[in-house]
Amino acid sequence: MESIQDEFGFLTELVTGLAAQFGDNCEVVLHDLTGPYDSSIVAIANGHITGRKVGDPGTNLGLELLRGNHVNDNKFNYLTQTKDGRILRSSSMYMKNKAGTIIGSLCINYDITELMIAEKTLQTLIRPGEQTEVKESFVTSVSDLLDALIQEAQEQVGKPVAVMTKEDKMRMIQLLDAKGAFLIKKGGEKICTYLNISKYTLYSHLEEGKSAVKESVEG
Repeated sequence: MESIQDEFGFLTELVTGLAAQFGDNCEVVLHDLTGPYDSSIVAIANGHITGRKVGDPGTNLGLELLRGNHVNDNKFNYLTQTKDGRILRSSSMYMKNKAGTIIGSLCINYDITELMIAEKTLQTLIRPGEQTEVKESFVTSVSDLLDALIQEAQEQVGKPVAVMTKEDKMRMIQLLDAKGAFLIKKGGEKICTYLNISKYTLYSHLEEGKSAVKESVEG
């Protein structure tokens, strides 16, 4: 196959078929990577998952791949997060021509947000009571360490960002503060981006949380 157009009929049927097989929570996207990257999507099913449509651009992952920053092309079963905080389990498969040049990709993004909430509910029913667990993250960079702290705090809150209330986000910020996340350079910026809040809101939640703890101690 020298171009996506060579097998466009089959590939678009594949997009439709995969989406039909796995239901409305599964987005399937076909990218043509031989043209402008800002309009690489040539077919998509269940675009409501990420809010994209035909004619929209690819993601940073595909851009990094085209730049040559990834040795292994295909990437399976990884977690991503949408702008509104929904958690996706994704796979990206790349197509090459005879010369070995990447010409397109087929990406599957399955929204597991509700499944994560259900899993947390089941865990509270199956394993009642407090359990003592110590987690230590062995990483090679402070960026990875911050990612680990964010994921651990989110697990403790028990909700994806998309369905968090103000109180949930405040609790997550308090947990991150207790773990020392704000001692990491630019930690606050990354946490703001992850929670989709402003710096003002972040510091407001921090102060509000500290005030609540102080009142509890004094009371």
